Amino acid sequence: MERTVIIVFLSVIYSALQINCQEAILHISNGGTDRQYCIVHNHSWTPLSQTLDAAVQYPLVNMISTLLCDTSGVSPEVVKGKALVVMRGECEFSQKALIAQSLGATTLLIASNTSLIMPSANESEYAKVQIPLALMKYRDFLEAQQVFGEGMQVKLYAPTQSKIDPSIGVMLLISVVTVALGGFWSGACERDRLSTGVTGGGSGENKADSGELSLYSPLKVFIFVALMCGMLVLMYYFYNILVYIIIAIFCLASATALFSCLDAVMEKMRCGTGSFTIRNVNFSVRSLILAAVCISISVIWGVYRNEDRWIWILQDLLGIAFCLNFMKTISLSNFKICVILLSLLLVYDVFFVFITPFFTKNGVSIMVQVALGPDASGEKTQGNMVEVPAEPQAPSEKLPVVMRVPRFLALAQNLCGMQFSILGYGDIIVPGLLVAYCSRFDVWINSSKKIYFLSCCIAYLLGMITTFAVMLLSGMGQPALLYLVPFTLITSAVVAGCRGEMRQFWSGTTYEVLDSSRKPLLPEGRTDCSIKGETC
Repeated sequence: MERTVIIVFLSVIYSALQINCQEAILHISNGGTDRQYCIVHNHSWTPLSQTLDAAVQYPLVNMISTLLCDTSGVSPEVVKGKALVVMRGECEFSQKALIAQSLGATTLLIASNTSLIMPSANESEYAKVQIPLALMKYRDFLEAQQVFGEGMQVKLYAPTQSKIDPSIGVMLLISVVTVALGGFWSGACERDRLSTGVTGGGSGENKADSGELSLYSPLKVFIFVALMCGMLVLMYYFYNILVYIIIAIFCLASATALFSCLDAVMEKMRCGTGSFTIRNVNFSVRSLILAAVCISISVIWGVYRNEDRWIWILQDLLGIAFCLNFMKTISLSNFKICVILLSLLLVYDVFFVFITPFFTKNGVSIMVQVALGPDASGEKTQGNMVEVPAEPQAPSEKLPVVMRVPRFLALAQNLCGMQFSILGYGDIIVPGLLVAYCSRFDVWINSSKKIYFLSCCIAYLLGMITTFAVMLLSGMGQPALLYLVPFTLITSAVVAGCRGEMRQFWSGTTYEVLDSSRKPLLPEGRTDCSIKGETC
């Protein structure tokens, strides 16, 4: 009985997560060659099969020269039992469908020179039409003619799209691994810096010399968040100008970040540097090779950034390197600064996602508009009325501020225009700064178990899972910081409270304040046991 209930429950959930989309697939073959093309249909007409194997194959009759607004010039013997393709225009979709049906056609394809929209009619017309009806691009039909000639066999099918796509798992893996690696790297650098400071007698100077920056003043945090708000608003109003500046900055910053990451890996692997001198200037062979590789990858992304089919791989690679380098370079001095920064950015995220749609003309939030670009309608509709351009459009520039992974199961949608799952860099970097602080704190207290770092990473993972779960259940994008900030902050505070280290965790260490000459937070050699009698 229990097994039956579980099966029924899972079946209901599975059905609820299936989406019937307006995009479908036209499969054309001639026995040896086959191609697939984007079509748009309406489920209110005769529904299409959900798989290619279940779809019925029909020979295609080319009547592209007629609009089929009447039966004149069309012989029933020519079209009976076959699929029919005609041009769009002059009369309603339902009229064309009823005429094709009366002539004995089994399927009606309407070729369009304008944008493909869902074919609709009056409610009373739907029941009268008993044959499948769909719109296709006219240029796609011309291409099919060149490939197949007149002997075309067609199948129409509309695979259902699941809300749960493997791209969500890939995005979860990217975000969690990036945050964990960034935190680990920050802790490793802190350990090296303290070791150097002990042996060389330095303290704050070592941090300044390493090129890392520290946020230790609440005023600086407020200024930083205010600048972010101002920049976002400027991007909203002057997107077409500033987008190219941001792209250029990203190319430079991501190439530098990728070099930093790869150089650290090479250093860890103890790869030889090799060097040579030109005019008393010493050059490292390893550094030159890495610089050439990183610059090449960044330039390739910059040139082909609008090639959706494959460029997302390079964008995610550069984005991961950018996030890792940011978490390693920017450090928060104590938990108080972490609380202030993450809380302010939580309010910032919620305001610009949920509140700003009430003030914008098109009802789209400023955050979504800037992240996806003004013309990125395909990624905003998500199942609402779709509009597929009949001709190739000039690519719209998008800010390189998100991880992008194509929706692997959206077969029909990807034919009409690539669909992506996205996650902003801020949803990785902002909690990542707290994870990095926890990793450094583990170093300061000589914690061999890395309790703060591991706890914060697990909290981030649970926060991301919650974000995706709410997104799937609500059917709309979510500001991830709404869930990530409470999960990570509360978890870190609970761990510090349970271990009796909240005072130290809140205040941080004087090593994090530049130009400080005070002693470290804890005496050297303190092991992962107790503070003032508190057990671990």
